[in-house]
Amino acid sequence: MNEREIEATDQAEDNKRTHDLRTQPIPKLLLQYAIPAVVGTVVQALYNIVDTIFIGQGSGELGIAAVYIGFPLIILLVGFSMLVGTGASVGVSIALGRRDSDRADRILSNAVYLTFSFYILAVTPSIIFLDDLLRLIGASDNIIPLAKDYLHIYLPAIILSNLTYGYNNVMRASGYPTKAMITMLLGAVVNVVLDYLFIMRLGWGIKGAAWATVIAMSCTMVFVQYHFFQRKSVVRFKRQNMKPSGPILLSIISVGIAPFAMQVAGSAVSFVLNHNFSHFAKTVAEADLSIATYGIINNYTTLIALTIIGVAQGMQPIVGYNYGAGHIERSLSCYKLAVGVNTVISVLGFAAAMLLPEQLFMLFNASPELIEIGQRAIRIVFSVFFVVGFQITTSQLFQSLGLSRQAIFISLTRQVIFLLPALLILPHFYGIDGVWYAIPLGDLLATVVSTSMIIYYFKKWTSEQTSPLA
Repeated sequence: MNEREIEATDQAEDNKRTHDLRTQPIPKLLLQYAIPAVVGTVVQALYNIVDTIFIGQGSGELGIAAVYIGFPLIILLVGFSMLVGTGASVGVSIALGRRDSDRADRILSNAVYLTFSFYILAVTPSIIFLDDLLRLIGASDNIIPLAKDYLHIYLPAIILSNLTYGYNNVMRASGYPTKAMITMLLGAVVNVVLDYLFIMRLGWGIKGAAWATVIAMSCTMVFVQYHFFQRKSVVRFKRQNMKPSGPILLSIISVGIAPFAMQVAGSAVSFVLNHNFSHFAKTVAEADLSIATYGIINNYTTLIALTIIGVAQGMQPIVGYNYGAGHIERSLSCYKLAVGVNTVISVLGFAAAMLLPEQLFMLFNASPELIEIGQRAIRIVFSVFFVVGFQITTSQLFQSLGLSRQAIFISLTRQVIFLLPALLILPHFYGIDGVWYAIPLGDLLATVVSTSMIIYYFKKWTSEQTSPLA
């Protein structure tokens, strides 16, 4: 087969993928795109849980606390990959909807350039000032040595995770949801196997967990990068396109700023949480147990939230492509279906937290003291969790349509506008319980705002029959 025939075959495959996005029934499309995304994100969450279980076995509750004391920093650094990955994937979806494959290629290459730039600017200072950052967050003398053991290995390699996230989002947006799922599965399997080997067999403790994560990130990055060098890929990485383009970089940042804002807010929330545990606990031991409790609850929250995000990610290319092709009614229909699915997931997560809190903590080899604190805390934190699916999906809708300001506002209502003030006020009246009460209060108030916004915009779009960006 000569080069022209190869290109014709590739073009036919490209046309088939994009034709399906425009013509297939919405439930079928959402199932096709959401299942691989959900499997990928759930596997990601499950391997985080298994990772924490191994850390608990190898380094005890202090090991769990040591990993999660560094969460404000990790969340912030991961936010840069979400900024680039989400911004690039939305841009690629819209470009493909307009049949502009050259622009899609340029967006991918500029996204790689942006990822390296953020790594140099953000990660280097974090490594240099790690001791000061850990003390600022609220780490006790018991936790700091273990936290440094983990982060000194993990932080320099975070570029691998950032590149993988960006590539994987673009891969999904360009019509390869199953391959994007395989990326997540590969990382999870490698990480879990190496966790067992390094922690349980070789006794490397928390350092073993860090090395397992780094090696797993290396494997997934190589796998996903290889895809974009193949001729048959709808979107291809081309070195000549790495020359930065101001308009493209700005478009990536403007769309990706919403999930980045959410991550920055999450980092701030995690910082205040850890600081409050240290400040309002009656003893250092109680503070360390509270941080470990938060780490375990965060694992469970992440499992449910990533399932919801997986459905929302499956929605994104359908919404983005049909918006680009001028079929707004299909975009909104897909959103409604995704909200229904994610509400069911939220309710199931809520029910498990209410009915099985002790069993959830026993998975992590928790002590009786940790279980006692954890049962009460998780029931408070999840008391209104059934609304979270709607909120995440609504934010993703605005983001997928390029309405970055609205998406940012929804993202910030929960984690900044409502939650942070609650975290700063309630503990003064209720002690550590006030820390836990602040989380559902933020969820509830943010949902009121999201509901008001989506009602307003749906009325506007349906009455005017206009594009959301008109």
